[in-house]
Parts: sequence; C-alpha cells; structure tokens
Amino acid sequence: MSAESGNDPVVVIGLGRFGSSLAVELMRRGTEVLAIDHRPKVVQSLSGELTHVVTADATDLEALRQLGVAEFGRAVVAIGSDLEASILATSLLVELEVADIWAKAVSRQHGRILERIGAGHIVLPEHDMGERVAHLVSGRMLDYMEIDSNFALVKTRPPHEYVGVPLGETRLRRKHGVTIVCVKTPGSEFTYADATTVLQYGDIIVVAGPVDRVERFAELP
Repeated sequence: MSAESGNDPVVVIGLGRFGSSLAVELMRRGTEVLAIDHRPKVVQSLSGELTHVVTADATDLEALRQLGVAEFGRAVVAIGSDLEASILATSLLVELEVADIWAKAVSRQHGRILERIGAGHIVLPEHDMGERVAHLVSGRMLDYMEIDSNFALVKTRPPHEYVGVPLGETRLRRKHGVTIVCVKTPGSEFTYADATTVLQYGDIIVVAGPVDRVERFAELP
C-alpha cells in the first residue's frame, strides 16, 4: 500500500456496509473523502456523516470526470455483489489514471480479474473490514490488526530517527508508548527485536501498542 500521506483525498465508490464504514473511518482519521453511490436513499442517509457524498453512476466515465475523480491519487471500489459494476468502475479509474486503486472482491476469482484490470490492492471484506482498510489506505502502514478495543499490531517501516541506533538506546516505549516486537530485513525472515537490534532503511517492523499510539508512530517520517 503506497499512500504517502493521510491527508491525500480518497474516492470511495459504493456505500454498502463496507464502503460506508471505510469512508466514515477515513474521515475520522482526517482524510478528505469523496463518496459515491448510485442510490439516493443511501447517499441521503450518509449526508450527515460524510462531507462530500454524491449520487452518481460510477460506471459512467463522464460522470466520474465531472466529479473530478481524475484529480484523486487514490480510490476504493467498494461495490458489493454487482460484479459487472465493480469491474467497469475499476477499469474507468484505470482509464482516468488514478494511481492507487483498491477494490473490494467477493471472491478470489473476482479479485484476480480486478488485478488484471489494474487494481493495485484487492480487499476481501470477510478478512478486511472497513475500519482496518481505512488505516492502510490513509497512512504508511503495511498492515494493521486491532487485537482488542484499544490495542493494535501494525506492520510498517522504521521512522528515520530509529534507524542505525540500538533499540535499547532509543527509549522508544517511554517516548511513544509502543514496542517494536519483531523486524524483517530484506531477504530474511522476521526475528524478535531486542535491546541490541539496530534497524536499517528497508526493514519492515511490527509495532504493538494502544491504537492511537501506534497510529502516530506509523506516521513518523
């Protein structure tokens, strides 16, 4: 997942249970959202929660152009059981040159089709709920798992200030309230991190801590 900043706006197409929870969570995290659904009642029901929510046909290229979708760098196709609409909307985003496309799939076969069309990230909602995907779309996290109501594990890259210094000298837990659990250097497996571990650029780390703390830590440059 290649989002550079949580402030980069996101288009969310399809406002069923998954799409609406994703859009609301993105907004909660400070990300500007343009939410699109073809059902006026759904759009009206979310107008109090989402700043920019419109009724439009996302399988109509001209409608997407008029909404300025081509100006967005990221989009999520959260359309449910209408496979034709899901595939067509994804292909139109590719045509509009949206760089970072996430697409909901109802099966792995559907996901493979969306990948071939040009979706860079496939979401299977039985594994990836809207709130979790919002964390991934809007930040630097590579993976996110909430294991209790206020505790999470995050896979991310090490912030610059913690590269090249033994973890035991960083006072990481005192400063940020999180713990680096394990680390993976390029070409190797994950290993437990300890006080002598020295992180390098290119490493992947797993960080544990309260949700707000790990979110802030994952956004450090």
